[in-house]
Amino acid sequence: MHILTFDFSIYIKFFVSLCALVNPIGMIPIFTAMTNNQSILERNRTNLIANISASLILIISLFVGKNILNIFGISINSFRIAGGVLIISVAFSMISGVFTKNKDEKKENISVVPLAMPLIAGPGAISSTIVWSTYYSNWINLLGCSISIFLFSLVCWICFRAAPSVVDILGKTGINIITRIMGLLLMSLGIEFLNIGIKSILIDLSH
Repeated sequence: MHILTFDFSIYIKFFVSLCALVNPIGMIPIFTAMTNNQSILERNRTNLIANISASLILIISLFVGKNILNIFGISINSFRIAGGVLIISVAFSMISGVFTKNKDEKKENISVVPLAMPLIAGPGAISSTIVWSTYYSNWINLLGCSISIFLFSLVCWICFRAAPSVVDILGKTGINIITRIMGLLLMSLGIEFLNIGIKSILIDLSH
């Protein structure tokens, strides 16, 4: 009985850690800015595909993420740096207005990149998932963590469903302002990923 209680607390902590790392509520304005030119049907489809893709990415990371990185000789820190660069490139296009113009000219599929990865299933969430899988590697814990991932994706889906209300409240001008602000915050997040990755590599080299 004590073991079951302990295992249940592990899954709650894992779920909370994912929510803290990704911050689904804070992602609502970003999702809104990225889908402001889509119809309600297209936005709902983008929301569904993004969260299904993110959950699959995290599930794969949970079961074989460490092995995949090892096969290619990629460290978690290098993965953080790569994710940081990708986030910065997306953020720059949001700040400069290029992101919105591109969406006017051509409707690109943003469900997988950049929404599912690296915004939802980003370097932080993936590296955290890999770390949890190494600590709790038996099949029962992996199954429990998988359920936590699906619940996390459900929370993200629910939050993004609120996006149309945000669009109605803010209007086009408000969305443009929010897009620039969120782009700046995203760029800061990308730089933080770079900072952590580079610092960790330098620390490893100094030992």
